[in-house]
Amino acid sequence: MNKVQIDYVEFKALDLVKTKTFYKDTLGWQFTDYGPSYTSFSESGISGGFELTDQPIINGALIVLYHEDLETIQNKITAAGGTICKEIFEFPGGRRFHFFDPSGNELAIWSDQ
Repeated sequence: MNKVQIDYVEFKALDLVKTKTFYKDTLGWQFTDYGPSYTSFSESGISGGFELTDQPIINGALIVLYHEDLETIQNKITAAGGTICKEIFEFPGGRRFHFFDPSGNELAIWSDQ
C-alpha cells in the first residue's frame, strides 16, 4: 500500500504583504506570487501557500515547526508582530510554544533541546 504524505499546506491570509514579510523575516521562507490573491512558499521543509481572504480565519490547521533555540525564535516572532498564545511548555521529548501570525493563523514550534 502506498503511503499518503503531506505534500502542500495552504493557509488563508488577511494581508499577503504582511504575511510574507513575517515568514521571510522570522523563518527565512521564500515566496512566489501568483497574482494579487495567492503566494506560494518554499524553503520551509514543505511547500505551501497563502490565499488572500476577507473572512475571519477560524480553526486553521496547526502546523508544528522545529527550531533548536525556542527562546531566540520566540523573540524573533514577537518582534515581527506575532503573538504568543501558549508560552513554552515541556512535553515528553521536548518543549514547544504556540503563536498567532499577523493574519491569525496558529502555529507551534518545538525543540528537542
